[in-house]
Amino acid sequence: MTAEFVRDAAMLTVIFGFFGMAWFGWAQEAPPAKARAVLGAGSGLSIALAVVGGVFAWRHWNDGSAIDADTGPRFGIIVGVEVAFAGVGSGILAWRRRSEFIAPWVAFVVGVHFIPLATLLKLPLLFPAAVLVVLAAWASVRLARAREVTVSYMTGLLTGTSLLLFAAVSLVQTLTAY
Repeated sequence: MTAEFVRDAAMLTVIFGFFGMAWFGWAQEAPPAKARAVLGAGSGLSIALAVVGGVFAWRHWNDGSAIDADTGPRFGIIVGVEVAFAGVGSGILAWRRRSEFIAPWVAFVVGVHFIPLATLLKLPLLFPAAVLVVLAAWASVRLARAREVTVSYMTGLLTGTSLLLFAAVSLVQTLTAY
């Protein structure tokens, strides 16, 4: 499940850490009062991993990457399609007055977009990340209802935790390849 290039593993740490922090932030839209410390800790750990990953990416920037002249444009298309699906779906949900489902919709789209990226960039770690993030999106609605909390809180908590976990795994891969 390792990346071929140190820079790519380090950049996964950066990306998973940064977006883990963002999802923990989204969870703070309306969290239970007792959850704020956990969300803050998750955000802090996520950004710390992103910074460490960033240092390694910077140190290994010229060592090679799966993103090259051939894969770069396809990477951009995949990310563009992801953003479009997330945005259009969110707009439809808002228009239909179902904005409480925007967070799980976006998490679902994020998880699904990991699949073509895993194949394109030869980053096998993205496959289990895809599964976990899609499951987080699905479970968040059910768990939020069962626990009587907001869907955005549960989605942010589960997705942020998933991305924090994969940021840590990516950092381990970076360190073992280093």
